[in-house]
Amino acid sequence: MDRTSIDWHGPMVAVVTPFDSNGTIDQASFSDNVERMFNNGATGIVVGGCTGEFWTLSHDERKTLYHLGVEASNGRGIVVVGTGAITAEETIQLTLEAEKVGCTGALILPPYFVKLTADEIFYHYEQIVGAVGLPIMLYNIPGNAVNAITPEIAGRLAKLDKVVAIKESSGDWNNFYSTLLEVKETLRVFCGPSSLFGAPAVSLGADGTIDCFPNVWAPGGMNLFYSTKSGQVDESRALQLTGQKLTELFTSGERTLYPSTKAAMNLQGHSAGLPRQPLRQLGRRALEELEHGLIDLGILD
Repeated sequence: MDRTSIDWHGPMVAVVTPFDSNGTIDQASFSDNVERMFNNGATGIVVGGCTGEFWTLSHDERKTLYHLGVEASNGRGIVVVGTGAITAEETIQLTLEAEKVGCTGALILPPYFVKLTADEIFYHYEQIVGAVGLPIMLYNIPGNAVNAITPEIAGRLAKLDKVVAIKESSGDWNNFYSTLLEVKETLRVFCGPSSLFGAPAVSLGADGTIDCFPNVWAPGGMNLFYSTKSGQVDESRALQLTGQKLTELFTSGERTLYPSTKAAMNLQGHSAGLPRQPLRQLGRRALEELEHGLIDLGILD
């Protein structure tokens, strides 16, 4: 099983996990958002990843999201779900559940917090692929996971059966491009920070994009991929500039990415609830600046 075994491509959305006033998963709002993403051109969704605040979810809540993702998508596209955990055993349990309920694939980051060697990272994935049946998308996000899937490690992992894709979210163009060159023949390569350099990534052969911004920037977040793929250079350039400005807006002035994403959705009238602790909702000034910035970018009326 490799890149030829699947047809994952295009703009996929890392969807948020909405919580209601009691702090529980708001299933109706989750489903509404998934439908909105597909209506605006998404080829798939990533459920329970970093944008989905997986680190705040219990084991059972993560399983619930897998069910919801499949149900809400209703066969309209790819459903990749985050099943990564510190131990291989827990990752296997979650991945088997995802397979059981009909998810398309599993997004698995390396074990986090403790610093590992390249061999330890490889052995972690080797254990997983020997116990599950779902296709696996590697997830490189060293800023969060501590452990990086370097281009060299990606090349080793690409030889494992069931590893079919990688979401390269290092935010480092040189690392992204080196990974693309290393594994393009065997893995589907998705650009994580497409808001930063999705257009050049797609123009040089990335199979797709995965980002949180389409939650608040639809269809622009999807059209970034489509315009680049179809050679509409002026539109692609303009959309890339908007994506970069959104990144700056969401991560400056006492704002961080995930609370900003939910706050922006709420401002637009899309129920996202609040982030779970230790994340906190934006303060008054940060929220006002976010609102003004979204208006200036034409993303909020």
